[in-house]
Amino acid sequence: MQEILGHVRSTWRYRWIMLLIACPISVGGWAWVESLPDQYEASARVYIDTNSILLPLMAGLTVGTDVSRQIEIMTKTLLSRPNLEKLAQMTDLDIRAKTPDQLSGILDGLARNIKMEQVAGVANLYTIKYENRDPKLAKRVVQSLLTIFVESTLGSSRKDSDNAQNFLDQQIKDYENRLAEAEDRLAQFKRKNIGLMPGQGGGYYQNLQNAIGDLEQSKLELQEGEDRYQALKRQAQEQEDEPAAAVDVLAPGTSFTPELDGRINNLKSRLDELLLKYTDQHPEVVTLKETIADLEAQRQAVVAAQKKSKSGNEVLPNNPYSTQMQLAVGEAEANVAALKARVAARQKQVEDLKKMVNILPTVEEQLKQLNRDYDVTKSSYESLLQRRESANMSEQLDQNADTVKFRVVDPPFVPPQATDPNRPLLSSEVLLGSIVAGVALAFLLAQLNPTFDSRRELIAFTNLPVLGGVSMLWTDSQLRKRRRNLWGFGAAVMVLLGFYGGIMTLQIFKISPLAHLNSLF
Repeated sequence: MQEILGHVRSTWRYRWIMLLIACPISVGGWAWVESLPDQYEASARVYIDTNSILLPLMAGLTVGTDVSRQIEIMTKTLLSRPNLEKLAQMTDLDIRAKTPDQLSGILDGLARNIKMEQVAGVANLYTIKYENRDPKLAKRVVQSLLTIFVESTLGSSRKDSDNAQNFLDQQIKDYENRLAEAEDRLAQFKRKNIGLMPGQGGGYYQNLQNAIGDLEQSKLELQEGEDRYQALKRQAQEQEDEPAAAVDVLAPGTSFTPELDGRINNLKSRLDELLLKYTDQHPEVVTLKETIADLEAQRQAVVAAQKKSKSGNEVLPNNPYSTQMQLAVGEAEANVAALKARVAARQKQVEDLKKMVNILPTVEEQLKQLNRDYDVTKSSYESLLQRRESANMSEQLDQNADTVKFRVVDPPFVPPQATDPNRPLLSSEVLLGSIVAGVALAFLLAQLNPTFDSRRELIAFTNLPVLGGVSMLWTDSQLRKRRRNLWGFGAAVMVLLGFYGGIMTLQIFKISPLAHLNSLF
């Protein structure tokens, strides 16, 4: 504490030098503050509404864009070089530049003075500010910034949509050519390997296994049919050996072969069904034709006998059970013949498949590869078509619907009073700085010319004992001179502070002393 008081006393000895330094610095600083040009700040507030009812309704049908993220990027890139150049052209600031360096300086000044900030606590609410000496120019700059901000936000989305459309169109055209080539390769392969293509039942080995299984099943059915035929044949033979139970006279105009007629009609219906699938040379078709021919021969024999009976009035046996047995034997015989033809056809199919054991698998593998390539290309092509439709719908949504609305909450406004510089604050800082400068110089001089104000300081500095001290005796004239010195210093300080108070009064009430001086002279 004693050391601090010692420094204060040492500095106080140079108080007039401190005052002489503070006064010119203060006066010069106040004059500089008054010479600063007035700055007018234009400001505007804009709200970006991204809550559109169409966005959730069109979810899944259009390409979803993160509008908030896009707006965030635009706010950060608003003061990019291209936007600043566009702003200078819109406000005619580029006309003032005669050289590229001057234009660069104008753009740098715009970047320094423009401020875009998000209002705290409110999402998507932004404030745009700009300061300039000319209030009209400041207002034009803010208005132009609003225009650039809206156009850039909407234009970037539309530009992205156009780029996506062009890319999708190019890819779709490429895939159309690839799909046509895949279809041509597949068609040529099928024409080249006609008759060797696998069916819908599976591959070669699956078809061979199915054919062998069908052959075994047909053999089993043939064995069953033959057994049934032999059993019916024995029963019919036993019936023929028995004497006729009764004889009747055939009524004129009636048919004795209704069962044969029904059987022939059934076989003809089955023949028609087979002819829809196979040719006339198919084994089953040939067998059915032969069976129908045999039945028709039997029918003709019965009809002839009937006619003969009518002419000679002969008596024919009319045993219904015997007739049914004969029909059953004929049906069983025809069924056996059909089953034999089926076994032969399936046996031939198995043999043909076994002969192609080295050909069909290769054809199947090549066909699978071609189909796989075709399916992949077709799937990609259809996906691109769907994405292009989604992109078209997204573009129409951006152009025709208000998905993003820009609402100017506060239009560009310039207050009538200048916002900068803050002359009262600057004048106070000038006064404080001048005092600090004076005190610093006085303290430096005190350090360069040190004195000792007490025995304690002398003992601490020399580390020697002090034998005694002599007190200062002030005469009346010296005391009066000292008081005059103090009063003069105080008056000078009061004049400086009064001058500061006057400057502050003028600045607070927006009265320019320089303007008054100019009006006087």
